[in-house]
Amino acid sequence: MGTWEHLVSTGFNQMREREVKLWDTRFFSSALASLTLDTSLGCLVPLLDPDSGLLVLAGKGERQLYCYEVVPQQPALSPVTQCVLESVLRGAALVPRQALAVMSCEVLRVLQLSDTAIVPIGYHVPRKAVEFHEDLFPDTAGCVPATDPHSWWAGDNQQVQKVSLNPACRPHPSFTSCLVPPAEPLPDTAQPAVMETPVGDADASEGFSSPPSSLTSPSTPSSLGPSLSSTSGIGTSPSLRSLQSLLGPSSKFRHAQGTVLHRDSHITNLKGLNLTTPGESDGFCANKLRVAVPLLSSGGQVAVLELRKPGRLPDTALPTLQNGAAVTDLAWDPFDPHRLAVAGEDARIRLWRVPAEGLEEVLTTPETVLTGHTEKICSLRFHPLAANVLASSSYDLTVRIWDLQAGADRLKLQGHQDQIFSLAWSPDGQQLATVCKDGRVRVYRPRSGPEPLQEGPGPKGGRGARIVWVCDGRCLLVSGFDSQSERQLLLYEAEALAGGPLAVLGLDVAPSTLLPSYDPDTGLVLLTGKGDTRVFLYELLPESPFFLECNSFTSPDPHKGLVLLPKTECDVREVELMRCLRLRQSSLEPVAFRLPRVRVRVGTWDSHAHRLLGA
Repeated sequence: MGTWEHLVSTGFNQMREREVKLWDTRFFSSALASLTLDTSLGCLVPLLDPDSGLLVLAGKGERQLYCYEVVPQQPALSPVTQCVLESVLRGAALVPRQALAVMSCEVLRVLQLSDTAIVPIGYHVPRKAVEFHEDLFPDTAGCVPATDPHSWWAGDNQQVQKVSLNPACRPHPSFTSCLVPPAEPLPDTAQPAVMETPVGDADASEGFSSPPSSLTSPSTPSSLGPSLSSTSGIGTSPSLRSLQSLLGPSSKFRHAQGTVLHRDSHITNLKGLNLTTPGESDGFCANKLRVAVPLLSSGGQVAVLELRKPGRLPDTALPTLQNGAAVTDLAWDPFDPHRLAVAGEDARIRLWRVPAEGLEEVLTTPETVLTGHTEKICSLRFHPLAANVLASSSYDLTVRIWDLQAGADRLKLQGHQDQIFSLAWSPDGQQLATVCKDGRVRVYRPRSGPEPLQEGPGPKGGRGARIVWVCDGRCLLVSGFDSQSERQLLLYEAEALAGGPLAVLGLDVAPSTLLPSYDPDTGLVLLTGKGDTRVFLYELLPESPFFLECNSFTSPDPHKGLVLLPKTECDVREVELMRCLRLRQSSLEPVAFRLPRVRVRVGTWDSHAHRLLGA
C-alpha cells in the first residue's frame, strides 16, 4: 500500500470462497480486516492506487470489476462500486495518476484487456464545479528516480519526489522542430473559434453515473455508439454514421430492459423445492396456465402451481403428483396444457393429466407409464408440430421416439458414445439434434433411420452442454465449456456440422451450464445458468458478426432456473418482447423484457414478428 506497514492480499478460504485481507506487516498473526466475495475458480488480481486508497479487484475470464476503499486507520475494506463489463476480461492494469482527467474528477482509470481490444474504464466522483479539487488529487509520485543503483546498494532510501496534479502547476515545455517553419500569426477575426472534440476524447463522466455511490463507474466505450443515437442530437450526422461503421453493427434490441413485474403477480412461500435436479434439466417447466416444480421430499413429488392464482402459498403441504422415483426432467405438452410428462431415475416416463381447475388433491396414478429405457432418463422434448410424439434421452446412450397414443417407442436412435447432454427438435419437426459428452454434435432424421445424418465437433469441455435450433432452423446454437472451463457459445450451420462452428463466443468462467431460451420471432436468446445472477441477451444472425450483444438482466440474488413463456403472454402495449418465469429460493416471479419507447401505438412498431396464435 501507500505506507510500508500494510499489505493487501487476495486468495481463497477453506470453503473455496474468494477473499481479500488487509494486513499489518508488524503483526502477521491475524488480518486487520477481511472480506469474502463469492465462489469462483479464478484468483482476483488486486489493483491498488496508493494515493486514493481505492482497490480494484479483477478476475480473469469474468465480466465485472469490484472497487473498494482501503482504510487502514479503521481498519476496513469499504465497498464503493461494482462495474459490469461488456466483454470478458483477460487482463487489467492501472493507468498512472498523471494521465487522469483531473478536471473531470476522474480519480482512477483501469485498462481492460479483452479478446479484441483494450478498453479504458474510468471512475469519476461527481462534482458540480468543473475545476481542480485538491481533496481528490493529492500530490503523487513523479517520474524522476530518487537514487541510482550504487546508492541504493549502499543503503540510500530516498523517496521519489512528488508532483502536483493541478494543471495550472504543471510545467509546459515547448518543442519546435527544425524541419517545420515557424507558423505566421493568424489575423484576429470577429467570429469566435469553434473547437472540435473527437468523440473518442469526450469526457466519459457524462451520462454514466451511479446514484447509490458517490464514486461512479462508466460503461465501457463499446456501448458508446448505440447510446448516441438516442441521447445526443447528432443521430443522423455523417460523423456518427462513420463512428458506427467503425464500431460495427448493433442490434435493434440492444436497449431491451429486463424488469421484474409487480409483486402482485409473484407466487411466494414456496417450500421444499428440489434445487439439485440434474444438469440436463431446466429445473422446472411452465406453460401459459401453470408451473410444475419438483419437490425435495421423497417419492418424486411434483407441485403444480396455477399462474392465474398468484400470491402467498399456504404453510400446509401442497397437493402433488407422486411419481415413486426421483424426478430427472419434466415437460408440458405444447398441444394439451393439462398433460405433463415426468421422467424418473427408474427409467420410466409418467404422463399425468392435471384437472382443468388445478391440482386439488394428491395424485398417485398417472394416465400412462412409458417403459423401454434401461437407465435413468436425462431429458424430454415434445415434438413441435405433431401431437402425441415425444423424444427422450437416457444414460443407456439412446434417444427414443415415443407414440403416446400407443404408449410405446417407435424408434431408437443410435450412435452416441457417452452421456447425452441435450436434444432439440428442428422447427419443422423433421430433424433432431443432440450434443454429447463425447464432444460431438449430431443431427438425425428420425423417419429416415436410427443413424445420424451428420455430425461435427462440439464443445471440448465435458461438464455439460445445451443445444437449440436458431435462425429459422438454418443454424444450431450450442452452449458449453472449453478446455479451460470457460462458458462459451458455438454457432453451427445446420447443413455443415462437419466443418465445425461458424463462430465461437467466450462468456465467463462459472460452474453451471448456460441454459438457452430462444425466441424465433425476434431472434433473441436468453442465456443463464442455475445459481447465476445475470441473464445474457443476444440477437443471433446466420451471417457475420453472428452474435449481437444486448443489455443483460442482473438480479441481487441467484436464481434456480429461468423458463420462457409462450409469446401470447407478452403485453404488446408495453413493447414487451419476451416474458419469463424466474425461480428463486422460495418464490416464482415473472420477468418481462421490453423496449423503451416514448410513445407506443399498437400495430405500428416493428419489434413483434407475425406469429401463430397459440404459439
